[in-house]
Amino acid sequence: MASQDARPAMVRWFEDLSSGDVAVVGGKNASLGEMISSLSARGVRVPPGFATTAAAYEEFLDTGGLRDRVRERLDALRAGAAPAETGRAIREMILGAELPPRLTAAVREAYRELAARLGREDPDVAVRSSATAEDLPEASFAGQQETFLNITGEEALLDACRRCYASLFTDRAISYREHHGFGHLQVALSVGIQEMVRSDLAGAGVAFTLDTDSGFPRVVLVNAAYGLGESVVSGTVDPDEYLVFKPLLGRPGLKPVISRTAGRKQTKIVYGAGGPGRAPTETVETSEEERTSCVLGDEEILALAEWAVAVEEHYGRPMDLEWAKDGRTGELSVVQARPETVQTRKEAATLRSYRLTGHDGPLVTGLAVGDAIATGKVCRLRTAREIADFEDGAVLVTGATDPDWEPIMKRAAAIVTDRGGRTSHAAIVSRELGLAAVVGTGNATTELSSGQEITVSCAEGEEGHVYPGILDYEEHEIDLADIAPTRTQVMLNIANPSAAFRWWRLPADGVGLARMEFVVNNHIKVHPMALVHYDTLEDTEARARIDALTRGYDDKTAFFVDRLAHGVARIAAAWWPKPVIVRMSDFKTNEYARLIGGEPFEPGEENPMLGWRGASRYYSEGYREGFALECRAIRRVRDEMGLTNTVVMIPFCRTLTEADRVLETMAAHGLERGREGLEIYVMAEIPSNIVLAAEFGDRFDGFSIGSNDLTQLTLGIDRDSELLATAFNERDPAVTRGIEYLIETAHRKGRKTGLCGQRPSDDPDFARFLVGAGIDSISVTPDSFLLVKENVARAEREATGGDATDAGGEDRGRDPGTGERGAGERGAGERGAGEHGAGEHGAGEHGA
Repeated sequence: MASQDARPAMVRWFEDLSSGDVAVVGGKNASLGEMISSLSARGVRVPPGFATTAAAYEEFLDTGGLRDRVRERLDALRAGAAPAETGRAIREMILGAELPPRLTAAVREAYRELAARLGREDPDVAVRSSATAEDLPEASFAGQQETFLNITGEEALLDACRRCYASLFTDRAISYREHHGFGHLQVALSVGIQEMVRSDLAGAGVAFTLDTDSGFPRVVLVNAAYGLGESVVSGTVDPDEYLVFKPLLGRPGLKPVISRTAGRKQTKIVYGAGGPGRAPTETVETSEEERTSCVLGDEEILALAEWAVAVEEHYGRPMDLEWAKDGRTGELSVVQARPETVQTRKEAATLRSYRLTGHDGPLVTGLAVGDAIATGKVCRLRTAREIADFEDGAVLVTGATDPDWEPIMKRAAAIVTDRGGRTSHAAIVSRELGLAAVVGTGNATTELSSGQEITVSCAEGEEGHVYPGILDYEEHEIDLADIAPTRTQVMLNIANPSAAFRWWRLPADGVGLARMEFVVNNHIKVHPMALVHYDTLEDTEARARIDALTRGYDDKTAFFVDRLAHGVARIAAAWWPKPVIVRMSDFKTNEYARLIGGEPFEPGEENPMLGWRGASRYYSEGYREGFALECRAIRRVRDEMGLTNTVVMIPFCRTLTEADRVLETMAAHGLERGREGLEIYVMAEIPSNIVLAAEFGDRFDGFSIGSNDLTQLTLGIDRDSELLATAFNERDPAVTRGIEYLIETAHRKGRKTGLCGQRPSDDPDFARFLVGAGIDSISVTPDSFLLVKENVARAEREATGGDATDAGGEDRGRDPGTGERGAGERGAGERGAGEHGAGEHGAGEHGA
């Protein structure tokens, strides 16, 4: 007869567990043990604790005939009984059953040992469910079972263990197992008991080792809120969001935090008052200071990112972590880690894109989840208990969701919530289901009414919009395997930083035009001079709007620099190390005047198109302080974040004297051509740029042809004139000969040339002309990329009489001295796996 010692253990300490113990203690607890044993040496801190075993759960089921009674109820479920009735009956059985004496004794003994290790009596612990089928790469059980925080004392701990067992049979858990084909009695439950991190006195959140919406793998996404982390996981608050660029993480002197957004963080979960019958935690409102400040500083964000990367490297797959900061010690800890399951399962060979064909202003705006568009009628619900009122194919509108909502979410066309961030329950489940969702709108439940027809758009970048009516939209699927390689570089025009990650899988050669004015207009919204001279600004309405936008900033100009730097950095990171050419601001005076606080700083002009714009502003008394802020932002991107693939481009530079003055001004602000590899390009959009191409080539590293302005000024035609529309032609010989001359002259100087515009996508003959002229790069909008790539490949085949790659990927650039075409100037690059076809290009190996 076997001795008692030979029976399976009831509890196991975390440090004795590894990832191979999923069947013993579930995925969550096995992962905690794996991190303690394997990643502590890399600085990853995991609070100590222990776990009950699957064998303990099985012994519990075998006590008092509980297993047979549960099986009877499950048989009734398969015979047609209501899932809610089945779940309620089983939970009542479990909550009313006695825990096995051996389990009770083991938990008490381990809890006392934990108290001794921590040096305090009755330590507060977190009690978390860990199923033996959860946190698998092919399925996510996250949130299916219960977690109980701030549990103190042996009796409360044993009660929490029993409640964890009961949560294996919540309605949502039963539904999930039924849907995914897991046997209800084949899944066992372990309970993790872990020292509480006093994040109620600081903050907590989650971290993903990729961008959760686009799957972009080279960032760590961190969400943070004050108080215990349940508010972030459940989506009851709008958390802070930070992005860290992984390739530059850990490099001395760099802080690659490429985005930092403060969430509203309306509430936080803290310890309750305690006592008999009192809840161990409670939700309270945050202070105004907490709502306007960020939970973590840069050093803490970077530390979490380094831990996340260490975990990802150890497991060899993208990971989803929960973290907490102790308000007493200031220490950070990882309290959970599981595989990321949504983006990991997506097919990487195709890219689906959506585009609205037209719309009015949005009804509500929030964070976009995914990049799809959906339409339908609103079904506004307050609680998941109203499931009978939901119609299949409706758009679910509610305050926030939790796992109880999942049966409804599976039937929805789209989801819109008042609260929650990109890692909230609503966002995570929407991604799993492939639904368009807009979360954290703040006002969807008050602005949208049941029965109202709406369109939910997540196809416009990071912001999601809900529009009135059923709108038309286009849907395209790009097969990345069918994109032909070309020697001429095909780059992207990117305006919206929040949409940059959407296109990382495209095998583009970088970004040929990133428009700074889009960031200013949409993400800053304030005239830079109004921030510089805020104290003397007389417009009280403008001051109030500036105050609202710059909450948390003592220095108003820092708001401009932060927002602009983060916008540029997101674009530069998406295509690192390929070149990202950022055009400095090119607002016209009437456009600048429309920015908040802008009117006092802008003159009225009869013809702003030819007025005070572009380079002429940068050194002038009326704007030089604003330009200094632009330069500070670019310096931060390159020098502090380390994104040295950022190339600067100067627009509308009329004369050589103006070029010299701009370059001197930039150097005075720390942007000196050639320093740390900085390249400075000039837009070739004025006839003087063509006529004096050699002299401009002495001053700049490359040219980017702005074909619209160049055509307008060469032919003397207002490009917006309907009367002259038929005469506006970029293929007019006066324009094309100018382009040919520019390319030839630039190549003699060893300078690069590119063209930014839509004409090559609309006109294959124009693409053929550019290829024949020897242009180095063509830059187009992402939705035109495939067509232009095909047009360029066809033109190259026609030019060579065969395959565009007949030359073995050799470059088509010209020798700077002879003008002859040679190899190596624009090499094809060593494309590596997982880098979105990213060639290993340095900052100097690109076209404009």
